[in-house]
Amino acid sequence: MAKRSAGVLLYRIGGGTLEVFLAHPGGPFWAKKDLGAWTIPKGLIAEGEDPEAAALRELLEETGCAPLGPLRSLGSAKQKSGKEVLAWAAEGDCDAATITSNMCTVEWPPRSGRRIQVPEIDRAAWFAITEALRRILPGQAVFLTRLTELLRSSGQR
Repeated sequence: MAKRSAGVLLYRIGGGTLEVFLAHPGGPFWAKKDLGAWTIPKGLIAEGEDPEAAALRELLEETGCAPLGPLRSLGSAKQKSGKEVLAWAAEGDCDAATITSNMCTVEWPPRSGRRIQVPEIDRAAWFAITEALRRILPGQAVFLTRLTELLRSSGQR
């Protein structure tokens, strides 16, 4: 069975500009990757866990931030790896400079048997949608499009 992850795409609108909050994965594999490497804060859904609760848990664990408004579904997207990502949008204003990420264990170098501790995310930032589309993992770009459509249809943008 394919793994499933859940996450929250925080957004804010200031001065008429829509911005989204993206995270950069931590660890040596991602260290020199930028364009096409950023992600919504997300993580695996535990067996029997409510996906929306998992999304909120992951946002808090990976950033130390919480949404200001209610969660609004952005649906799901299948990633190149086969993993399904479920996403929700929420208004927020997380300070990217003060994020606090939990740690995870990875094998590095690959197939070496050596395990190291790395932060799940090493940095985060707010991006205008056009820049976010350049930065986000291609398999998650659909969430940016869906957010824009959701806000437009609700008269927020």
